[in-house]
Amino acid sequence: MTFPLLAFAGLTGLVTTFALVGYGFGSLGRHGLRRAGRVVWLRSTAALLGAVAAALYTWGLLLVGGAVVAAEDGGTGSAPFPPCLTPGQEQRAAGVTDYRVDFLPLRFVCETSTGDAYASAAVPGYLNPAALGLALAATACAGSAGRTTGRRPGGLPAA
Repeated sequence: MTFPLLAFAGLTGLVTTFALVGYGFGSLGRHGLRRAGRVVWLRSTAALLGAVAAALYTWGLLLVGGAVVAAEDGGTGSAPFPPCLTPGQEQRAAGVTDYRVDFLPLRFVCETSTGDAYASAAVPGYLNPAALGLALAATACAGSAGRTTGRRPGGLPAA
């Protein structure tokens, strides 16, 4: 059940990334770099920041998907789950009985027989904060563009 969901989310993230890149560069290309106004620059920047955030999250989905495939592989060397093995912490991995995937924050979580759980190193530590920071920056740019379009040249809000 997890793998088809990861595949669908990864495909959606890839399409979103390309759509946002196309919008960001396309709107700048239509208006020209020098003639583009503040609103066009803010919208394009928001789209490009959103594209990078979507690309990072999609990369994380691919990494988690690879961890799921490795965990489901079976055969020799499959116990404990290979994604749960952390160098220097083999004792902790010996008690792993199951795993789960968390989508926010994106991580592959190994569950132990004692009821504890820990995130494996399948997703790099920088990925979630970077994707969140870029998504927040994109939201701020989009919000600023929205506020800018609602104003008239005199600084008064549009009626």
